[in-house]
Amino acid sequence: MGGVRNLVTSVPVAHYFQERPQAAGRPGVVTLVLPDLHLRLRTDSGMFSPDRIDPGTRVLLESVPPPPATGDLLDLGCGYGPIALTMASRAPEATVWAVDVNRRALDLCAENATAAGLYKVRTAHADEMPADVRFSAIWSNPAIRIGKTALHDMLTRWLDRLAPGGAAYLVVQKHLGSDSLQRWLRDEGRPTARVASRSSYRILKVEAKG
Repeated sequence: MGGVRNLVTSVPVAHYFQERPQAAGRPGVVTLVLPDLHLRLRTDSGMFSPDRIDPGTRVLLESVPPPPATGDLLDLGCGYGPIALTMASRAPEATVWAVDVNRRALDLCAENATAAGLYKVRTAHADEMPADVRFSAIWSNPAIRIGKTALHDMLTRWLDRLAPGGAAYLVVQKHLGSDSLQRWLRDEGRPTARVASRSSYRILKVEAKG
């Protein structure tokens, strides 16, 4: 997930895939309103969707079933934290790991979790995540634009850490390859189904390998 110039040559160097974004800070606030929670989240430049809750993220949060009540949960590519904080709100006894490569985003995610009183959110750089943790659930709006090879490598790395009986929910736009990604996941031996669809977004449920 690092080295943006090696992953997506058409993406500017200040893109959110960078570990330490070079874009000058431009702090802001976005509001996440869902039927079961209302969160004000601090944002900044150099990260994913800093000016609004991304529509795909909203579709994911409004479509997936509640996360497991206990255990370790993962928000893969957490940004400033809308998915991680929603998981933590819905499963207050679980430990929610918010993982990203963007350290500016990780800092803000941690601040947003503290401000919301969600003390079981743990932020971690993707390369610093404890190796022995297995996840009961993964929710992600994955970074499709890093390129197919990098995306496949990233998903393989984290889906392999699903606990038995666990599942991942991924939101992917149709025109960015949701159907081809579903086929690839199935070809890799991961049971995958489209469980929701709204506008151009698809929610894929990926089960742990048997």
